[in-house]
Formats: sequence, structure tokens, C-alpha cells
Amino acid sequence: MKLKELLENNISKYGEYPFIYYNGQQYTNIETRNYADQIANGLHKLGVGKGDRVVVCMPNNPEVIFSYQGITRSGAVIVPIMFTLHPKEIQYIIRNCEAKVVLSSSYTAENMKKAIEGLEVKPVLVVTDLPGSDNVLNLYDLMSLESADTEDDSDENEPAVLLYTSGTTGNPKGVLLTHKNLYTNAANSAAHNETERSVTIGVLPLAHVYGLTISNTCYITGSSVVVFARFDPEEIFKAIETYKVKAFSAVPAMIHAMVGSPHADRYDTSSLEWIGSGSAPLPIALLNGFRHKFGAKVFEGYGLSEAAPIVTAHNKKIEIKPGSVGIPIPGIKIKIVDHQGKEVLAGVVGELIVSGDNVTPGYYHNQKETNRVIKEGWLFTGDMARVDNQGYLYIVDRKKDLVIRGGFNVYPRDIEELLNAHESVSEAAVVGVPDEAMGEEIVACVVKKAGATATEEELILYCQDNLAKNKTPKRIVFMEALPRNGVGKILKTRLRETAANIITK
Repeated sequence: MKLKELLENNISKYGEYPFIYYNGQQYTNIETRNYADQIANGLHKLGVGKGDRVVVCMPNNPEVIFSYQGITRSGAVIVPIMFTLHPKEIQYIIRNCEAKVVLSSSYTAENMKKAIEGLEVKPVLVVTDLPGSDNVLNLYDLMSLESADTEDDSDENEPAVLLYTSGTTGNPKGVLLTHKNLYTNAANSAAHNETERSVTIGVLPLAHVYGLTISNTCYITGSSVVVFARFDPEEIFKAIETYKVKAFSAVPAMIHAMVGSPHADRYDTSSLEWIGSGSAPLPIALLNGFRHKFGAKVFEGYGLSEAAPIVTAHNKKIEIKPGSVGIPIPGIKIKIVDHQGKEVLAGVVGELIVSGDNVTPGYYHNQKETNRVIKEGWLFTGDMARVDNQGYLYIVDRKKDLVIRGGFNVYPRDIEELLNAHESVSEAAVVGVPDEAMGEEIVACVVKKAGATATEEELILYCQDNLAKNKTPKRIVFMEALPRNGVGKILKTRLRETAANIITK
């Protein structure tokens, strides 16, 4: 099944109903289809055709969902980009995927202009909420009621989305996800959770794989979504009360803010049955605190972009095991293997591998990395984990050296390379240390060059000028030398301990 068929089936099965709530406005499922068709027609006018890449980069708003359906209806491939990225990071993605059109908003327009400026081949920039000009088109001016004369001969095994995920060895990699990858993952996730027709909340970034998951799940279940451009605990409580929300997805940093909010008691949140948590490890104390305060369960799960994205989760019918990320959802198999690829016994730590219709066919223009990660139909995640005798998965360590701050993946090498380029820095290593509010905070351990006078403030400002804010270190720890093992490898485990001790003093 193709993504556009999800909306068509939704309308056929459930009739017209409010599909999106946003800023006091509502949009029905039929209005969503109408906007999507008009966007598709507008894209065809710009010469967008089958297989072309179209970027979507903006904060949460209805146009993200309209655009996803519009792009897939045009036969093009959706390229979601996090709106928090630095222009240099955005530029790399646009260049790598050879985007033909970029859909943006006033919030991200300036960064987009900077990113596009340095490109040899420039995509068309389209914004949702700015008037058209010589080098920028307005989305609603572009949209057309005239039906494009095109035939859709694509199938479910063709790419629908190209999702860029940072790698530990440099530039982001483009993960190809087919219609089948995304449809089956949403359908199996809904079946696993026994998702009822209801209203949910969309506060995690829509311009990422999450946006596709939540919209696809709502199409399948006949549900609605209350979209928020930013996370505000009080607004979340108000939405739960107004729409009788039973469940929605969040990250630990949001759950922490909800538990600590002084506004919770002002609203009736009794309809809330559970909240899904992912992207970062959830402290057991926070899980218990949420359950105590709201009388609702926390279902921790695990996923990754290459798996479209959900692999395991808890649900209402199984025991919640604190520290575990649940069991595989239907249609997915997991194994824990040793360094030779042989399956290990229950309880033994090894690398987690995954198979199923959700697994990516590979990376865009990167066969070498595809061959390294996908072997005989199994996705080698790079995450160290164990499985107990009941099939519950426990993630022991995330991808090597990965820092998960506020639910967002931050890879140290990007920061390390930037710091190493500074004239005062001899060497730098970046680690994550535990943080109650954000899950982890970023600390850079720096060895200065002889005679250098760079200060902590100076290096943090330097990072802010070149990286997205969520990637900027919270602290710079100066050291005489970085700890190494016998073969010269930096001992990051020791660095984490040292950094944690220093910043907590």
C-alpha cells in the first residue's frame, strides 16, 4: 500500500471528520486531501516528478502533514529535515539529495536562504507564510486546483522518504524508506498498542520520521491529532482535558517537565491512560513519578530511523518492566548477536539486529554503508543490548558515543571536528553526562595548545556560531591530556566519569 492510499482509505472508511487541530483551527481529513492534491499539482508545475526529492523543513504546523501527502501524490520523495539544524548542515543534506524544491516557513526561511546560497544547483524555495518574491514562492500561491495530467505507476516497494540521520563517522547518511516500510510499521504499531479511534497529541517534531508515523497511524485508526509548534506543559494539559486525550508520544525531557509542572492540578487529565516514551533512556524514578502524579502508565519503546522507526514497545496487555524497552511489535524479529554474528543466549549482551518489512533497503548513494549495516535481510543497529527469557529488550548502550539530549541524537564527532579546528585547541573529545531534565548534557573535554588563552565562554560561543543550539556543549572542561589505552584510543568511559564529577561539584 502506498502512503496516499492511507488517506483515501481513511476517508472511505470514516467519512469526513476533524483530522488536525492547530491554534484554535481544525482541518478535516477531506480538507487535508484537498490541500495535498493542490500541493501535488503545484509541485508538478515546478517540474517535480517521480523520484525527485522535495525537502520539508519547518516547525510543527498543518502544512507539514499536507506537504507529506502532496509530495507523495506528486510521485516525489519526501526529505524531512529538522528545523533546528545549522545552515551548513542543511546545505549538506540539500546538496547530497539533490533536492528540487524546499518547503519551509518564516521560522526557517533565513537559514534556508543561507543554505541554498552556497549551492551550485539551487532548489526552488517555497514558504508557507511569507509573500512570494523574486527568489521565494508562497505555498498557497503555488497550489493549484487544476489537476495535473500524470499517471502514478509507482509501487509500495519504491522510496517514499529519504531521512537523514547523523553518523558517527562524519556527514549524515540518507536512509531510504519505502511506502511499505512506513505503512507496515504504522499498522503494526497500531495493532501492538490496540490503538483506538481517538484524539492524540503531536508535539514531537513532525518534520522527522515521527511526523510520518503519527499521521499514518491516524489515517489507519481514524484518529485526530492536536498539533503543537512547541512543547508547553500547560498547553498539553489543556489539550488532554479539552480533547479527552488517552495517549500520545513524548521524550523523557517532556515527561520530566510534565511531572515538575505546577500547572498539572489545574486541569482534568484523568482521560490519559498512557504515554509512549522513546529516543532516550527513561529514568525509572521518572517513570514511577509520572504514574503516581497522573495515574497513567509510561510505555517505553525503542526504534531507529533505519527501521521506519518502531522496533519494540510496551503495551496495555503486558507487564511493564522498568529499564526495558518492551517486546517486538508484530511483523518484526530481533536477535542479539556476538561479534561474529552468532545469536547469543538470553541475558547475554551483544549487538541488536532487526528484520521485517520495516527495515530500510539501504542508504542513498552509499552502498558501502548499506553493505556494512544490512546483511542477509538483517539490520545491524550498532546498539548493544540484551533480551530476557520473556523476550523483553534492554538497551545496554546506544550507538557508540551517541549523546541523546532532550530526545535528539547528537553525535560527538561533529562537535569534536569543529573544536579541533579552533586555533587554540590541541585536542577535543565530547561525551554525554546524565542530566535529570534533558536526559544527557553535552560536555567537551579540551586540551589547549601551549600558550593558548581560550576560555570556556569563547569556545561555547564558537560552537553556537557553527552548530545547531541543541548540539552546543553545555560545558567545556579543560584537561592537561586525554586518557588513552595502550593503543592510543581515547577512553571515553573514563572521560564521562571525569566530566560528570567535575560539573556536579
